[in-house]
Amino acid sequence: MRKFIMILMTALLVLTLGACGNSEGEKQTNDTTTSPSEEATVTITHELGETEVSKNPEKVVVFDFGILDTLDKLGIEVAGVAQSGVIPSYLDKYTSDDYANIGSLKEPDFDKISEIDPDVIFISERQSEVYDELSKIAPTIFLGVDTTRYMESFKENMEVIGEIFDKEDEMNNEIAAIEEKIQSVEEKAKAMDEKALVILSNDDKVSAYGPNSRFGIIHDVFGVQPVDEDIEASTHGMNISFEYIVEKDPELLYVVDRSAVVDGESSAKQVVENKLVQKTKAYKNDRIVYLDPEIWYLSGGGLVSVEKMVSEIESSIK
Repeated sequence: MRKFIMILMTALLVLTLGACGNSEGEKQTNDTTTSPSEEATVTITHELGETEVSKNPEKVVVFDFGILDTLDKLGIEVAGVAQSGVIPSYLDKYTSDDYANIGSLKEPDFDKISEIDPDVIFISERQSEVYDELSKIAPTIFLGVDTTRYMESFKENMEVIGEIFDKEDEMNNEIAAIEEKIQSVEEKAKAMDEKALVILSNDDKVSAYGPNSRFGIIHDVFGVQPVDEDIEASTHGMNISFEYIVEKDPELLYVVDRSAVVDGESSAKQVVENKLVQKTKAYKNDRIVYLDPEIWYLSGGGLVSVEKMVSEIESSIK
């Protein structure tokens, strides 16, 4: 009998300890399952500072059209767009009421942006002066393109987007496709004897852009020879006269019509193709090329806009 009681007590003790062990195990499993996981973030170093931002942010505000066309290409939704102004026609869907109007490129609507409570704000050069104010609302990242090193800067910006939105592989494929096309264009351009001049037409005035300038990608990346190596590299270009164009006598003349996108009226053809310019090889040989100002003036620096730039220059090379 005593032996039986000892066996029974031992069995009960084992069962009790087992139950306690199972209870503790269940408690640990529940803690692991229900404890909130830390939100993944990434710190981005950019021209205006360092910004910590959540991975895969949901409420995205965009001021730069190149970044907007990149997000659109990748299927990433945005919450707010600078609608108070001209939006490139290839991004026309962003003029709808489905997207909050966050002001213009030069005058952000801070109240509307605060109302959105964004997870991230993407800006470029036109908004750099209000970076600090925007940063008080949400993590703000500067992704302007450095035109003195266009492709390197472009790729760095694209890699930032890829990292934030977990699109690295897709982004690498897109960049590789653009680089392959650029290589083809560069080979054709270097085999071309024509030298080119790039000008911006603004009402009745013109300014020239050479290597390392706003439109320097035509020379620096695509390989088109400049007719003048000494053009002053400036954001607004070097002021020139029509006599200058005749003196340099380019075989190829690229024209960006600012008035067409800012004022909604194109006057470049009437302004540029005057009696003086008609003396140039470019005019005589029908080699005046009017570039899409929506891409070259309003946008640029995005997956879609850079690909369009490549295509336009490729079409101009004979």
